Amino acid sequence: MTAVPLLDVSGLTKRYPTRQGEITACEDIGFQVPRGGALALVGESGAGKSTVVRLVAGLEQPSAGQVLFDGHDTGLRRRGRTARLARAAAVQIVHQDPYSSLDPRQPVGDGLAELLRLHADRLGADRSARQHRVTELLDMVGLPGLTAARPAALSGGQRQRAAIARALALNPDVLLLDEAVAALDVSVQAQILNLLADLREHTGTTLLFVTHDLAVVRQLCDEAVVMHRGRIVEHGPTARIFADPQHAYTRSLLASIPRPGWRPRRTR
Repeated sequence: MTAVPLLDVSGLTKRYPTRQGEITACEDIGFQVPRGGALALVGESGAGKSTVVRLVAGLEQPSAGQVLFDGHDTGLRRRGRTARLARAAAVQIVHQDPYSSLDPRQPVGDGLAELLRLHADRLGADRSARQHRVTELLDMVGLPGLTAARPAALSGGQRQRAAIARALALNPDVLLLDEAVAALDVSVQAQILNLLADLREHTGTTLLFVTHDLAVVRQLCDEAVVMHRGRIVEHGPTARIFADPQHAYTRSLLASIPRPGWRPRRTR
């Protein structure tokens, strides 16, 4: 019996009306991610990747297609506070700019405790348990002892770690990482990627990693979906895409990576 994928996206399309007519941000997007798996959405800016993320997270409704979690709709189309909390429990997003999820006026630990308090009915944690969970989360992402630190006092890499801790606080089924390492230097990128790989191994969290740079997903993701102008142009195991890219656009992305021993195939 085939296992039901945790995340099942099919026929996903999003069109936006303009004065000149409709603009299609993404069209007929489909992929599956098993529980505990990691898939990359790769493409240049404007490829439609972030639109797919918003649709998967339920922040916008698709013009066509559907997003299923564990074989069924988990309420992404329902309205109201209960539905919003259910969506937050199922899917969390880590953005390129960690300030989008961190309150600059609030110590990191207080922000985590407040998030846990808002979801106390589902998590069933009292104040003491919430404080313990805050310490656990910061230890998990490599920020021990920084409970009282405000975001402005942290480095860029530390702020991204804090944002990841916030995303993990609700034990989400899926973690969406939207260009989460794009603004970091190479050494800090490597640290965050190693952290995500460790978290995936120890928590079983399913990852959907969005990036314009194929190089950063090789060590983290099992499969890659390459998007160009709102459509999928290539989809397969990450190792195969690196070894034998089938589409000219994929080859152009790979050709931009400084990597000895690899030469892009000539197009005829």
